[in-house]
Amino acid sequence: MITETESKRIVIKIGSSSLTSMHGEISRRKLEKIVDEVVRLKDEGHEVLLVSSGAVAAGYRKLGCLERPTDLAEKQAAASIGQGLLIESYSDLFLSHGYVGSQILITRSDFSDEDRYNNARSTINVLLDRGIIPIVNENDTITMDFLKFGDNDTLSAKVAGLVDADQLIILSDIEGLYEENPNDNPDAKLVEHVQEITDEIEASAGGSGSSVGTGGMKSKIDAFKIAMASGIASFLGKASTANIVYDAVHHQAKGTYFTSKPDTTNLDQKKQWIAFNSGPEGEVIISMDSKDLIVQQKNSLHPAHVTKVHGDFDKGAVVRVIDVSGEEVGLGVVNYSSTTFKSFIGQPIDRLSEYKQAAVEREDFVCHLDFTLPVSV
Repeated sequence: MITETESKRIVIKIGSSSLTSMHGEISRRKLEKIVDEVVRLKDEGHEVLLVSSGAVAAGYRKLGCLERPTDLAEKQAAASIGQGLLIESYSDLFLSHGYVGSQILITRSDFSDEDRYNNARSTINVLLDRGIIPIVNENDTITMDFLKFGDNDTLSAKVAGLVDADQLIILSDIEGLYEENPNDNPDAKLVEHVQEITDEIEASAGGSGSSVGTGGMKSKIDAFKIAMASGIASFLGKASTANIVYDAVHHQAKGTYFTSKPDTTNLDQKKQWIAFNSGPEGEVIISMDSKDLIVQQKNSLHPAHVTKVHGDFDKGAVVRVIDVSGEEVGLGVVNYSSTTFKSFIGQPIDRLSEYKQAAVEREDFVCHLDFTLPVSV
């Protein structure tokens, strides 16, 4: 048994194609494989959380569809069937090994509201502390497309940040990140280690790789951006490979390992929420001199620094901070409403003495130099 100091908190994301048969239904054999690997980690003393796709894929045939539906209502109806089938299968298998699984269904709005975000964090921490295996999925039965995380790759990275995971493992039907598309070039070279998501890596990301899943390499790259900005080591590998999860935890698996550079700024919990979950409600425009103060000198943003606001927002909202040239500087929590900002914009600084709070406190500001916002967020 490993010591407490060696134990890890591990988030494992497994995609639809890695859980379902060629007929689109849950594959007992594939489920048993992932459960056996999770149990092996649990027996070693690790904490494990699963982010599992497969609800729609598991349910659409039982809904009477011959192919995965594209209509939103049919997809949600299929998910309502599949979620039950999926969690029942997981629960039975984990119980046979003496472990308890729990279902957690999350929507994007649960993460965009800071109180609900923190409540989800507290709930999952209790489960992990008590030895339970949380099984997380997006609540596809009620979520509108424009409010979705986009895919479970993105969700898994956000969950990893939510619970301060030590490692994120994304399992798929591909062996890792390649320098070129291996479907086009059989001699394409596997990239074993990534410390920075470069423009070349972004350009090489393609579309969805499976007819039963929604995430392709692009969504995985976006997920690894979030994980790396949060200081979480990550891995991408092929789900069907023997012992892939156990070996990935012990850095012995074939695949791609993602770790941020040693000098990279890691976002804390508050800044992760601001950067990746908050959903900006407006914009504040600042001068170039003010940009230098908040970015380079790391000062707070004074009310006099704001030259214009866009949108209607209340005190405590997250907004985009943009310089007068139109370049986005970062995201921050404002201490004034848009109405209040508009009342003092253009006033001389000596007339703003009653506004003692900063417009945006530096500790509530996330600079784009500190992270790269994925397109899917």
